[in-house]
Amino acid sequence: MTSKLIPPNPDKVMVIRNITPDVVTLSLPFSRFGHINIGGRGTLVRLQNGSVAVFSPVALTDEVRSRVDKLGAVKYIVANDAEHHIFMDDWHKAFPGSTLIGPDVLKEKRESQKKPLPWTNLFRPRDNVSWNIDEAFDREFDAEYVHGHQNKELVFNHRPSKTLIQADLMFNLPATEQYSRTDISPTAGLLTKLMCKINNTAGSAIWQKRFLWYGVSSGDRPAFNQSIARIDKWDFERIISCHGDVIEKEGKGIFRKVFEWHLEAAKKST
Repeated sequence: MTSKLIPPNPDKVMVIRNITPDVVTLSLPFSRFGHINIGGRGTLVRLQNGSVAVFSPVALTDEVRSRVDKLGAVKYIVANDAEHHIFMDDWHKAFPGSTLIGPDVLKEKRESQKKPLPWTNLFRPRDNVSWNIDEAFDREFDAEYVHGHQNKELVFNHRPSKTLIQADLMFNLPATEQYSRTDISPTAGLLTKLMCKINNTAGSAIWQKRFLWYGVSSGDRPAFNQSIARIDKWDFERIISCHGDVIEKEGKGIFRKVFEWHLEAAKKST
């Protein structure tokens, strides 16, 4: 399965970039169903105590391992949703003492795949929205479990850098950076063009609004709305998506545009 989801030599096509001195992105090609170029991205964050958190881990190549070792000691490995977990095994083996974090549904999913992991913190739906990992992590990150999302999203805000880190909560296609070291166009193919039209943040972002409202959040829209309202209270300027380009500035305004309908619905329900 993994061989179909990653390039044969990830180091040759991966873009490793410092977003800030303490935030590093690992961007590379990824084609959904082998035909839709949406890209993939992991994120490394060095905490103030020198430990490192890994979000939506990608292939742990020699170059990635070298960059991680220079950044600090890996303490946290986070699967940001029920889909972004396939490389958790490799990272856990490389850093066996790390804290493994994910949504509650992953425990059963991994066990059904006969690939259980010793999860340390599993987020579960609940009225209490205060999540406790440990003192060092909680001091720097806001966290929200968007269980109303079809992929069961964990969203984090790194307060020191004002960076929102998420997986599939919203896309920012096309995946220009993620295909920049290949000879493949990030908009190649009819299905990719359609995906880019639906999941971008340009203009009014009307198609992504519709996709989120009628599709992604349809399973439990009230819960989704309340999660979005809580995230909206956080202070962030940058948004790192797993699929598409990083939103480097004015991220809060773009977030509010994309989730406008959900924020309005949340206000009406209070």
